[in-house]
Amino acid sequence: MSAIYKRDLRGYFSSPLGFVFIAAFSLIMNLVFYITNLLQGRSNLPIVFNIMLYSLIFVIPILTMRTFSEDYKQRTDQLLLTAPVRASGIVLGKLFAALTVYLIGLALTVIYVLIVAAFGKPNMAIVIGNYIAIIAAASVYISIGVFISSLTENQLVSAIASLGIFLGLLIMDLIYTLIKVDWIRAILYWVSLYRRFNTFTMGVFSVADFFYYISVSAVFVFLTVRVLEKKRWS
Repeated sequence: MSAIYKRDLRGYFSSPLGFVFIAAFSLIMNLVFYITNLLQGRSNLPIVFNIMLYSLIFVIPILTMRTFSEDYKQRTDQLLLTAPVRASGIVLGKLFAALTVYLIGLALTVIYVLIVAAFGKPNMAIVIGNYIAIIAAASVYISIGVFISSLTENQLVSAIASLGIFLGLLIMDLIYTLIKVDWIRAILYWVSLYRRFNTFTMGVFSVADFFYYISVSAVFVFLTVRVLEKKRWS
């Protein structure tokens, strides 16, 4: 797994993709922080994390579209499938490489906390809880994006399909606010990535919601492993 991880992480920065992703993510979040905090003259970090969650819809497809699609296109997938590495190791190596690139961009947002701390007293428990939650949510999006990438050799198709699924999840969340039937709301809440994140923005660290994110990630890792195993034996 470590060899796959290092190979893919190096690949992000041997091409413009890694740098473009970090620059785009930083630009978006800097603008959000400026408008919601500096321009308003008050601390409002929870809204920054909320918008950060919604930004995953658009930035993660860019990050994950090449994970398997590029190998398929360049026919290097045969080297991966015949290597003495478990399919799970291949998938996890690629997932952790993409997650590392995201974490680099996320680490740059710590400056927002330092700026707020210089002029006030942010609730660090809430801040830390939000960072843990955004990492868990990002792992879900990345695992979905990696799964979609494992299904096609076209990077554009991979990105568009991932974007479509993420927008579908957002629409389901919007439907939740409109539906009044309790059992339908219960189902929509169960599959909603956004409702669960609200718990963290209110300063409550929910172990159940955190493990929900991890469980969903594990499901899509399993599905991706099954795709690779099918290709390996076909």
